[in-house]
Amino acid sequence: MKIAMIGTGYVGLVSGVCFSDFGHEVVCVDKNPAKIDMLERGEVPIYEPGLDDLMARNVAGGRLSFTGDLAEAVAGADAVFIAVGTPTRRGDGHADLSYVYSAAEEIAAALTGPTVIVTKSTVPVGTNRKVGEIIRAARPDAEFDVASNPEFLREGAAIDDFMRPDRVVVGVETERAQTVMGDIYKPLFLRDFPIVYTDLESAEMIKYAANAFLATKITFINEIATLCEKVGADIKSVSKGMGLDGRIGNKFLHAGPGYGGSCFPKDTKALARMGQDHAAPLHITETVIDVNEQMKRRMVDKLQDLLDGSFNGKTVAVLGVTFKPNTDDMRDAPSLTLVPALIGGGAKVRVVDPQGRREGEGMLPGVEWTEDPYAAAEGAHAIVILTEWNEFRALDLDRIAGSMSSPRFADLRNVYSREDVVAAGFEAYVAVGR
Repeated sequence: MKIAMIGTGYVGLVSGVCFSDFGHEVVCVDKNPAKIDMLERGEVPIYEPGLDDLMARNVAGGRLSFTGDLAEAVAGADAVFIAVGTPTRRGDGHADLSYVYSAAEEIAAALTGPTVIVTKSTVPVGTNRKVGEIIRAARPDAEFDVASNPEFLREGAAIDDFMRPDRVVVGVETERAQTVMGDIYKPLFLRDFPIVYTDLESAEMIKYAANAFLATKITFINEIATLCEKVGADIKSVSKGMGLDGRIGNKFLHAGPGYGGSCFPKDTKALARMGQDHAAPLHITETVIDVNEQMKRRMVDKLQDLLDGSFNGKTVAVLGVTFKPNTDDMRDAPSLTLVPALIGGGAKVRVVDPQGRREGEGMLPGVEWTEDPYAAAEGAHAIVILTEWNEFRALDLDRIAGSMSSPRFADLRNVYSREDVVAAGFEAYVAVGR
């Protein structure tokens, strides 16, 4: 089938590349000429393990191409996917749908035959119907159907999530739309991966409900971690004991400095606003948002206590600033709260992150970037693990402690045990929930 993918951000690029690997003819569209030039050179503008090789293979196979010409890509397409950004709208927490609606208007002008318009972006309930209204108003003669197909891709594991999904959710209203979507996802159907067909509104809601629930699990275990510190319990043991209950499960029960990234912060805010707008306030989701921000600030207090109440004149090595490992995404990362607090308090901050520098240089002004955790720790008063990259899981703790001015360790991802840290010669150690 011929597919046009509008938007080459994280969702659009990963989805377009993976669809082409299914054997479909995919054209990815973006308005940014520099990004199109980069993609045509075989360069990937985001960091996602394995994406560069998969993209190169399908470009070489003639199934994948890139263009800035939306009309050319849409003409004759069996399906057009909208995969543009829906950031939080400044001031009110709503999802900004201007890019989605603008794409719908451009698609309407370019339609040449029967086409299914599929919203891949995360959008509030009712958006797909609005997309249909925009296209009908612009092109009453156009033959098209609308479908909702929310993404469930984890940054750092997106290709595996696409190729081996827990489920594929498809919201449709017509038999033609379901047939086209079934053909697109046939490689997954033939391998018995669940494809859930539902109405447009339910598909839209599934995405928000799933993300809000996962954010709630993270926030819940972080609150329990705070209590564990007060009563002397170990959050790792508590999480393991909870996670073995089949009704709960062990995923997203790892205590840390709070969630961040491109999805959970904006999607919980958008869901909370939807509840308020429909006089059905979502008190749990609203509390999750508030508590998560408190958790980030609590990490600042934890580090300040470790440094005898003041950051002034201290040198701090921060290992990891992306919101999670295996991504270069800095959006709403805990580092954006912690690092500015350190600098604002008078500390000198050295940062090590395998992929975070490209975005981080603009978002974390005033830090010193280095590639080597041992160089970052030399002469420092504290070292902080903020993102649990594999590179930071087997450090020579003796070497680090021996090179520091006052060896103090803030393990905000619970990578190391207190016994190992103390045995290496650190004077003080703090973790989360331990």
